[in-house]
Amino acid sequence: MSTNNIVAKIWSFCDTLRDDGVSYGDYLEQITYLLFLKMADEYSDSKRKNEYNIPKNCDWQSLLKTDISQLINTYSNNLKKLADAGGMLSKIFSGAQNKIHDQYKLRKLIELINEENWISESVDVKGDIYESLLQKNAESSGAGQYFTPRPVIQAIVECVKPQPMETVADPSCGTGGFFLGSLNYLFKIWDFSRLGNRSCNSQIMFNEFILAWNWRFKNHP
Repeated sequence: MSTNNIVAKIWSFCDTLRDDGVSYGDYLEQITYLLFLKMADEYSDSKRKNEYNIPKNCDWQSLLKTDISQLINTYSNNLKKLADAGGMLSKIFSGAQNKIHDQYKLRKLIELINEENWISESVDVKGDIYESLLQKNAESSGAGQYFTPRPVIQAIVECVKPQPMETVADPSCGTGGFFLGSLNYLFKIWDFSRLGNRSCNSQIMFNEFILAWNWRFKNHP
């Protein structure tokens, strides 16, 4: 499915949740949590899955198998367990709460995310999906003027020319567009296999973007 179709599908469901008092920001936050679990589940080799250290029964497959009558309680409890798991999980799920209180709508969102194979997509596609959703959120809240268009980001990044192992800082970070722009630029100009054990594959780097965006969202609403 194309990026535009995925965005349209997920965004249209956001309109449904608004009737239950779920804001755009809350919706994006829930997508962050669920998408992280789905992407962690998609790794085929056990070694890679174990790197996430997801607590028992808090993984994506357990969520899919949960009876709908227990879905709200299970998901809420899983978020608490993930927040207490330590390491990267604690950073991502710190303070996480379930904002979707209709069990049927939560199930529908889980099924929407489960329909796609996210790690088979390029960083560009996943980044485009996140950025498109965030742009829609900015426009709907009247903050669209603070959203930097992709061509402007690309032009500035090409002027700055970030290099591997350098630190990229954006003091005025809004939706993380410059971080994604820098990431995409690096993958165009550099063969990360040359770094050996220090190489950064696209999936790890995208997970780091999710972490960074989620921190920004929680601390700078």
